[in-house]
Amino acid sequence: MKRLPFYHGFALLLTALALTVSKGSAKDTPQTKPPCSDPASVGMDAKHLAQIPKRMREFVENKQVAGVVTLVARKGRIVHIEAVGLANVEEKKPIQEDSLFAIASMTKPITATAVMILKDEGKLSLDDPVSKYIPEFKDVSLKDAPPSRAITIRDCMTHTSGIVGSQRCERTLKETAEAIAKRPLGFQPGAKWQYSPGLTVCGRVVEVASGQPFDKFLRDRIFRPLKMKDTTFCPTPKQRKRVATIYKPGPDKKSIVTVAHWLTDDQGERAPNPSGGLVSTATDMARFYQMVLNGGELDGKRIVSKASVEEMTRLQTKDLKTGFTPGNGWGLGWCIVREPQGVTEMLSPGTFGHGGAFGTQGWVDPKREMIFVLMIQRSGFGNGDASEIRKVFQKNAVGAVKQ
Repeated sequence: MKRLPFYHGFALLLTALALTVSKGSAKDTPQTKPPCSDPASVGMDAKHLAQIPKRMREFVENKQVAGVVTLVARKGRIVHIEAVGLANVEEKKPIQEDSLFAIASMTKPITATAVMILKDEGKLSLDDPVSKYIPEFKDVSLKDAPPSRAITIRDCMTHTSGIVGSQRCERTLKETAEAIAKRPLGFQPGAKWQYSPGLTVCGRVVEVASGQPFDKFLRDRIFRPLKMKDTTFCPTPKQRKRVATIYKPGPDKKSIVTVAHWLTDDQGERAPNPSGGLVSTATDMARFYQMVLNGGELDGKRIVSKASVEEMTRLQTKDLKTGFTPGNGWGLGWCIVREPQGVTEMLSPGTFGHGGAFGTQGWVDPKREMIFVLMIQRSGFGNGDASEIRKVFQKNAVGAVKQ
């Protein structure tokens, strides 16, 4: 039986890796290192940026990670992309700038963007009850009592819905959403923030509102227009050769060993996971982030309205305690840096982004017009959002800014 999860089925057109985030030149695989713009052209210091791969190599040598791809863009131009270490330790396979990574929850802002596209078209409202699209949500309960109000799409996008439990998918998104609706709520809608499969529910709303399978909607409305040629739920056989292996600490804590995870389990049949099922590359994600930083368009192609981008990336959760590091709030599918501190201390207030279960990170600092993409594959090393590798990468990237 053909499987559908993290690798759900479509192949994307081969297009250019970006010379800048907004312009590219055609190359076929295997890829050579994509060219970068001169950092000085956007007010950055090349020597300082050169510290990033040196520091990443230290993490590789200390068995904190097998391989790393880092990307920095500023003012619409990629000024740094480097690959350090191995994609597969056992095979001694070097990691490449075009290696593919399971981006896990970095999928969520893409799902949120799909919702906002439909909002722009008048096919849904953020304050619609989810039950308008998934009738089973009319019967949700809270410890054998009815909820104080209906769960809305906005609640699902901000993790304030009361929905709790696993983010795994069933055979279809319809079945998944209906199964989630049967779970007792963990709290009253809007009462607090708790990370949840709310974006998975949103993926099913996208299917109902658009009349299209979720993966096809993403492909047609986001990935193809943005030339995100390697972003998919289902890598082709050719792409699979570029997927980096996930590692965890070895029993001796001095080595790393491969690890299996349900998000990348290649057995059985499962729906594309709107909360965490995509694989992508650093350059593909940079194009998505640049589109958002541009207010919803890239290369003259509008994906979503400027008003919807502003709504997604503004604080929605007020004073609720949120996120996986201090000082954060939540937008619609995005984590928002409210008060920079610790791992976010070098970022501007209002920076938005998301991490993934395997350590990947993608953040946009609109004040500096900067994009930070960290691609790694590891598990069992603690909170990825608070990792030292993320902090070191961002600190050196921001430290390269001269003006």
